[in-house]
This record gives sequence, C-alpha cells and structure tokens, in this order.
Amino acid sequence: MADLFPDGDGECRLLDAGSGIGSLSTAFLNRWKNGRFHFRRVAVDAFEIDSSLIEHLKQTLDTHVASNELIYNIHHEDFIDAAVNSLSGSLFSQSLGRYTHAILNPPYKKINSRSTHRLALRRIGIETVNLYSAFLALAVALTAPGGQIVAIIPRSFCNGPYYRPFRDFILQRAAICQIHLFESRNTAFKDDAVLQENIIIRLERDGQQGPVTISTSTDDSFSDLVTHTHSFSQIVLADDPERFIHIPLSADDNTIKLPPTIRWTLDDLGIKVSTGPVVDFRLKEHLRAMPTEGTVPLLYPGHFSNVNAKWPIEGMKKPNAIARNSNTEKWLYPNGFYCVVRRFSSKEEKRRIMASVVNPCTFGNAPALGFENHLNLFHENRHGLSQALAHGLAAFLNTTAIDEHFRRFNGHTQVNATDLRQMKYPCRENLIELGMWAMQQETLKQEQIDARTGALVE
Repeated sequence: MADLFPDGDGECRLLDAGSGIGSLSTAFLNRWKNGRFHFRRVAVDAFEIDSSLIEHLKQTLDTHVASNELIYNIHHEDFIDAAVNSLSGSLFSQSLGRYTHAILNPPYKKINSRSTHRLALRRIGIETVNLYSAFLALAVALTAPGGQIVAIIPRSFCNGPYYRPFRDFILQRAAICQIHLFESRNTAFKDDAVLQENIIIRLERDGQQGPVTISTSTDDSFSDLVTHTHSFSQIVLADDPERFIHIPLSADDNTIKLPPTIRWTLDDLGIKVSTGPVVDFRLKEHLRAMPTEGTVPLLYPGHFSNVNAKWPIEGMKKPNAIARNSNTEKWLYPNGFYCVVRRFSSKEEKRRIMASVVNPCTFGNAPALGFENHLNLFHENRHGLSQALAHGLAAFLNTTAIDEHFRRFNGHTQVNATDLRQMKYPCRENLIELGMWAMQQETLKQEQIDARTGALVE
C-alpha cells in the first residue's frame, strides 16, 4: 500500500484513520526513511478509538521520531465525528486542515439508517451504509487537491443501489488511479468474517481521470501478481446510470457490454424475481424435519446440487417441510415450475450464479411450496413459469460468460434479487427455445451449455 503512492517532496500531511497500532503509518514512514519519498517533513495524524491500542500506537510512532522532520498527533476519538465537525466548520471542533496523503484500513460495519453516524455524515453530503465507505469518503473530503489516498477495503461498493450515492461522491471528487484485487476472500481479511473480495484502491483528489492500472493476486503474498492497464471507459461505463465499477481480470478482458441480443429486462419479459420469503427462525414452530399430513415442501439451497432439485433429503440438517396453515399461507407459492438461484456461494466457489429448476413432479401432488430465504426465485406474479421458460432461464444463468460478466462488477458472495433484476436477458422466445433444447438433453455439462448459448452471449 505504501509503495502505491507516487513519489513526493515538500511537506507531507499523512492521515491514518483507524490506525490500530500504526502498521500502515510505519510502512509509509519506512519508505520515506529509505529515501523513496523526498519529503522535507512529515506530519502524521493518527485516529484510533480503541483505548487498548493507544499506547502501542504511541510506541510505534515514537520509533520514527529521530528529528524534527517528523511530528505526529494521536487522536483518541471517533474519526467520523471529528472529520464531520471539521468539514462542517463546527465552532466547537478542531480544524483538521487538508492532508496531502491518506492511508487507510478502515473498520467494516454496517451503519444503521437512524444512527448518529449516518445523521452526521448527511450533514456534509455523504450518504453511505458502512463504516469503511464512510472513512474513505471522509478521507477524500479531507484531502487537498492532488492529494493521494490509498485504502484496503471490501469490494461491495462497486455495485448495488445502496452504494450508488457513495460512488457518485467519490467519482465526482477523485480519479481512480489503481485498483488491486485480492481474488481470495479468506486471506487479506482473514481475521474478519468478511464475505467479500478485497481491493486496494488509490485515488487522487481532483485528479484528471485517465487509464486505470488493474493488478491482481490470489492473496497478500503477491506471489502471482499480474498488472495491466485499462481505459476508464472500461471501468465505469459512460451510459451506466448506476455507475458500477467494473474490475477487468486480465489484459484482454475488455468486452464489458453484452451483445444486442441480451438487452431485455425482467419487466420486459413479464418475469419477476424475489427472495425466498420463508425465514426459518421466524417460523420455527411450523417447520418439520420430514413431510407429514398438512405440510408442504420447504426448499433450501441444500436441496439443489445441480440443475434439478432432490426432495426430501433424509438426515438433512434443515427441515424438509413446513406446515400449511393460516400463519404460513402468505409465505407459500403454488406448486409449479420455477427457476431458483442460490443467494450465497461458498467462499472460494468458482461460480457466483448457480441456477436450478423446480419441477412440480418432484413433489407429487403438493399444492404449494415454501422457498427459504437463501434462495431467489423467478416467477410470474407469484405463480410458476412455463416448463421451457424455467429451463431456459436456468441454462442462460448457468452460462460461463454470464457468470464472468456478473463477477466483473459484483465482488461479494451474495447474489441478491436486486442483482438479478438489474441484469439483462435474451428475449422470451430465445429463452423458451433454449429451455426446450435443455429439456431434450440427458445430462447438461458446462461445455454443452456454453456451446449452445454462445450465439446469444458472444
């Protein structure tokens, strides 16, 4: 992270927000000490709210104070409150001034919509849903024109509606210079239960946006580091109102737009996608291990190992059935054909999108079905799809090219209904034709699906 900064001279004011014991400041200062920065003087502002770390932080920074060329100030206070008060010009707050550099490993935690942090951030025009994005937005706001910001953060801000205001805030105030992607989710943030791909990003405050350097490595050893450059138009599409941030994974990975044959929304197709409505812990008293009289099938991701469902599964840790009564009726769907997509993939799952078909014949004469909350289901106004359409949707979503396209802008393990709703699809006729083909195959291998759908997605 320290090596990503361009060389500099003159006076340096370094912000380290959420500094912990000072590891990032140390890396930055070691580079200066070794002559790879040419600053005359460095002043460090280190923010840390955890009392147990303050003495360690002081000891760390003290090791670098050999002369008056380095001064530091430890702020044992809430960074968000201090930054907002400074930026809003509060009479009772200390002005932090402007920083030339910022290096961040911010905390990762959701911000409640009615929390004091959320209200404080709104005072200065920052609307965001997580502490990490709040820290980065504040660092950008506190940085002087031309200032450099380097941060290690989850990738979740790159897409989705909740981070749209944050993306707007950053892209209006800074140029993206470099992004490094850790393709393994369980290494760089191994001490945190973060189901994200993680990135290191370098921004330049008020910078002229040019080509973006993209580098990747499996983990934080950087043993398989690969670096390439892409135009900004390949990172943020000019005609994308959501301003999704795409991260190409190779030098020749430059075809982002899907072809004209894939341009239909689910609304165009008359199809809806919803999150499975059965939240099991809220309906615990109505769940049954195995089907009995008065119950209907309850489907979990574990019931889907390939394109089709297997039900019931004896010995499964999750229940196979749910009682059908006045308390559960509103959560059930009529038995029929549906296409379902798992909401969560395992940490190192190769695929993000894994689609299956619900066939009503699997469940005998069951009048209704329950879909658990970890599934997304495609339906037509809470009723099933035609058999061919359900199979066609599953085949299309299981195409390697579609999965890769999805991964370009989605770095978390979740595939939410919102993500599926924002995707584009072939026309209804093409999906039905694809489904009829899929139904005629004895087995469906990935190579077959990719070959059959190639004309649609290439």
